[in-house]
Amino acid sequence: MTSAVAALIVAAGRGLRAGADAPKQYRRLGGMPVLCRTLAPFLAERRIDIVLVVIGVGDRPRYDDAIGQLPESAQTRLAPAVNGGETRQDSVRAGLEALAASGFAGNVLVHDAARPFVSAALIERALETGAHHAAAVPALTVTDTIKRVDPAGLIEETLPREQLVSVQTPQAFAFQPLLAAHRAAHGAGASGFTDDSAIMEWAGHRVATFAGDPMNQKLTHPGDFALAEQRIARSLVTRTGTGYDVHAFADGDHVWLGGVRIPHSRGVTAHSDGDVGLHALTDAVLGALADGDIGSHFPPSDPRWRGASSDRFLAFAAERVRQRGGRIDHLDLTIVCEGPKVGPHRDAIRAQIAEIAGLRLDQVGVKATTSERLGFTGRGEGLAALATATIRLPEPE
Repeated sequence: MTSAVAALIVAAGRGLRAGADAPKQYRRLGGMPVLCRTLAPFLAERRIDIVLVVIGVGDRPRYDDAIGQLPESAQTRLAPAVNGGETRQDSVRAGLEALAASGFAGNVLVHDAARPFVSAALIERALETGAHHAAAVPALTVTDTIKRVDPAGLIEETLPREQLVSVQTPQAFAFQPLLAAHRAAHGAGASGFTDDSAIMEWAGHRVATFAGDPMNQKLTHPGDFALAEQRIARSLVTRTGTGYDVHAFADGDHVWLGGVRIPHSRGVTAHSDGDVGLHALTDAVLGALADGDIGSHFPPSDPRWRGASSDRFLAFAAERVRQRGGRIDHLDLTIVCEGPKVGPHRDAIRAQIAEIAGLRLDQVGVKATTSERLGFTGRGEGLAALATATIRLPEPE
């Protein structure tokens, strides 16, 4: 039987060395909170059963605001956050105790919130190695010459670098031994451990290593954020998606177009509010993500979406882009109909789409045309919309 797996994300630090007024895990990186970037690959890994975040006392509003920017599907994967302590060691122990109180047993990955570039491949290696060892850490070989110095800064010894590694997170552990080691260290007043593998060593356990990732950068100093922003900007690749939607006219006195209610002599037949503009844009964004279509995420057979406001669909798609560490560059919408007249409402539609998707007004284009009395739109039987979304996403590994 496969053991349950929990991911414990340590986000209780103050991050003073990184500068700024807020703890570094809540600062924005590429338009997205660092914590959200860190959480995303753990929330996407289906072999992880529980994702628990340990936060600083008083940080609940910051935490709630940050995770509120994740898609609802990701938020539901998060266990209730717990408060940490004065030190990292105290915070990890608080998280472990919360897992123990829930009856958890299995393996646990412990990861620092300040490492937002953790990859799915590194998590995979942690899961695989952790399944066979009580403790396992990602390690990188040391390429610089390492020397030990005295308090005055004078070199006392040159260390053999072939025997040295630097370690990262996520670190993988059997849950019960790690919990016992933390409890023993706390009871003995042993402190000053800089990672959890050191506590396991102190408790007498051997710690295995697996290949780390040089790109798994920890954000510590102000300059780290500048370099991280440059890295994100360089690594984004452009993708384009298209969308199309059509609705037949029916009895009614208005239609919804681009999130704007427009008076008309007819309504439309639809399961939701029938907004062809927002439906087409949603499919365009999802297409650029290669993430299905509007029907796969909001099936017409589901009564929850009967009469639903379509702004929810586009907002969902935009959040999917942000969750992937990407950004929307431009949305372009063309509405095809003999009526109603779109021109008088063009600016309102652009503004509404920009607000829903979290864009500037100059990132949204809206056009309207007729079909010269040809086809179903020309005969006044319905209306259609075509959309294009241009987004940027991190390059696949």
